[in-house]
Amino acid sequence: MNRSASQNFIHIKRTKGWQFIRIGEINEYKDLISLMALRDLKIRYSQTILGGLWAFLQPFISMVVFTVILGKFGKIPSDGVPYPLFSFAGLVPWTYFVKAVSASSTSLVGNTSLLSKVYFPRFIIPLTPVLSGLADFAIAFSTLVCMMAYFGVYPSLSILLVPVLLLLMMLTAFGVGTLLAALNAKYRDINHVTGFLVQLWMFISPVVYPTSMVPDKYKLIFMLNPLAGIIEGFRWALLGNIPFPGQMLACSALVSSMLFFVGLSYFKQMERYFADII
Repeated sequence: MNRSASQNFIHIKRTKGWQFIRIGEINEYKDLISLMALRDLKIRYSQTILGGLWAFLQPFISMVVFTVILGKFGKIPSDGVPYPLFSFAGLVPWTYFVKAVSASSTSLVGNTSLLSKVYFPRFIIPLTPVLSGLADFAIAFSTLVCMMAYFGVYPSLSILLVPVLLLLMMLTAFGVGTLLAALNAKYRDINHVTGFLVQLWMFISPVVYPTSMVPDKYKLIFMLNPLAGIIEGFRWALLGNIPFPGQMLACSALVSSMLFFVGLSYFKQMERYFADII
């Protein structure tokens, strides 16, 4: 992006090579990123009765339902951890991922006026839900910590891995979100596919069941799901009682990085057309 003082205009050039996001550009627009993230939070909870309580109610109610149906009647094992705590530890990162991806996938269509009127790095739009969702994650995570204290489960130094796992989750959500956002800008029925994709993704992720239930012959395919290693990593870091999922985490990091580059690459190729097709 070159600025001409004599003619007072901004010339936008396409980024070449693998430099998808320029760090200097992020720093230049950090105030805009903060404002858009705060706007998302205000819109989400404006004119609501419970406000931020919804951030923990959704995973908590899901935990109660799964505990009754799968834990009590289905007798699903929980790696020696009380099933309510086991399922909630999986639902907290999963709920963050679902909300971030769902909001990112429709973010471009919901900000049409911004795209056509003013310049800023377009990736900021799908990035905003990924960042604003951290507030909900913090509330739900605090509830998880309280549940751990109630059940007498206390983490070791392994809890220091949680920020790394959260960053990996954000990387995955941003990669998938940018890909779906760019696709949804061109094909509006992608919005319907996203809902089905999210439902299917939950069943192939160890959210409410342990990885030990997956047959050995399917373990390699199972590990290609980046959320498998991330969710198991959360449980190991917080609850212990399971072996360190090193192989799964390594696979998750690799697949998450691939999703990030594929999603952002397609997004950067399509962004020149956003103002015309939305």
